[in-house]
Amino acid sequence: MLQPKKTKYRKVFKGRIKGKATKGNTVVYGDFGLVSEDKAKITSRQIEAARIAINRYLKRGGNVVIRIFPHKPITKRPAEVRMGKGKGPLEGYVAPVKEGTVLYEIGGVDEALAKEAFRRASHKLPVKTRVIRRETPAATEEVSK
Repeated sequence: MLQPKKTKYRKVFKGRIKGKATKGNTVVYGDFGLVSEDKAKITSRQIEAARIAINRYLKRGGNVVIRIFPHKPITKRPAEVRMGKGKGPLEGYVAPVKEGTVLYEIGGVDEALAKEAFRRASHKLPVKTRVIRRETPAATEEVSK
């Protein structure tokens, strides 16, 4: 599972996920991308499960790139413990995801194959998703016309 090698602080505040993504919202590495339609905290287990679903469907063909990383530590208190006595022990790591963030990218496969792989991966994730295609840069469009 994904987790940071080293962190500055062992425990962090919860925080809030606000607004739409301004970074990481375009397809860069592949031809198709899976984009989040909601805000959520995606755990390292969910990221890995979706990655495995994509790779199994593609049968090791094409390039799969994970665009999110779980860097935020999450804590949890044990069951039936009274209030107070500080923050609980570390449970795992999550990736806070805003609306419009590209989660995964696939390159080197046709559109139907990519869409089906992303559909299977989306069942493993706690957010609504949609598939987008890489846009050609505006400069090349003007030259071709």
